[in-house]
Amino acid sequence: MTNNTMQTIQTKNFKTYVNRSGEGNSETVLFLHGSGPGVTAYANWRYQLEECSGQYDCLAPDLYGFGDSGHPDPLPENRQGWMRYWVDQMIELLDELKVERAHVVGNSLGCSVALELLLEHPERFDRVILMGPGGTPNTKLSPELARAKGFYNEPSPQKMRQILSWFVHDYKGMADEIESVTEMRYETAMRPEIKRSNASIFSTAAVPVPITALERIEQEVMLVHGRDDCVCSIDSSYYLLSHLPNVQMHVYSRCGHWTQIEHHESFSNLLKDYFSRSI
Repeated sequence: MTNNTMQTIQTKNFKTYVNRSGEGNSETVLFLHGSGPGVTAYANWRYQLEECSGQYDCLAPDLYGFGDSGHPDPLPENRQGWMRYWVDQMIELLDELKVERAHVVGNSLGCSVALELLLEHPERFDRVILMGPGGTPNTKLSPELARAKGFYNEPSPQKMRQILSWFVHDYKGMADEIESVTEMRYETAMRPEIKRSNASIFSTAAVPVPITALERIEQEVMLVHGRDDCVCSIDSSYYLLSHLPNVQMHVYSRCGHWTQIEHHESFSNLLKDYFSRSI
C-alpha cells in the first residue's frame, strides 16, 4: 500500500513502533491489536490501514511487549502491571503526535486496553469499536485459546498455522490468508524478547472492568463480534451490551474472531460509517 508508513517513535518512557496511513486527515483512529504469539499491529490491521486511510488518520501501534515496540526489563508482576504500561504508552504516543482526541478500535486484548483508556482518559477519546472482546467475567477459556496459549511448549510453523485456522470460520476459503499470517507471526514469535514478554503477559489472568465502571463510560460504543468466534465467545459482547450505557452491537454470521480480516471490506465500511455518525 502506497500511503502506509512505519516508524519508531520514542516518548518519555516507551519505544513504540507505529504503522500510519492517512496522515493529514482531520480525524484520527487508534487501532489496538489483540494478543497471541507473534501478533503485530500490522498483522491485525493491514486491511484497515489501506481501506480507511482516505477518510481517517489511522494509527496502528505495536503495544509494549509486542512486535517491534520496546520490551520491559524487569517484567511487570501481573497483567495489571502490563495494562498500566499499555495505557501510559498510548497516551504518550498521542501526546507526541499531537492528537488531542481520537476514535479507538480494539480487537480482543485491545478491547480491554480501550476500556481502560476510556476510564482513565475519557477526554481523549470519541467513538469506540470493540471487536471480539474478551476479559469479561463470563469469558470462558475456550480450548482454542488454551491451545494458543500453549504455543511455546512445542513451537512450529505447523502449530502456528493450526492455531490461526481457529481464528476464522471458513478456514478452507481463508487458507492463503492463514498461510500469509503464519509466515509473519511465526518469525516474530520466535524472537527471544517476544517469547519473554508473551510468557509474562499470560502468566496471570486479566482483571475484568467492574460493572460500576462500565456503567460510567459516556462514549458511544459499537460492539462487533463474529457469531462463530471460537476464541472469545460472543457471550462477552452480550455482557458488555448489558452494562455499557451508550452501546449498539453488530454481529457477523459465518465469522470467527477476525472480523477485520475475514470480512475486511464490510468491517472497514462499518467503521467509517460509524465514526462519521452515519449510523
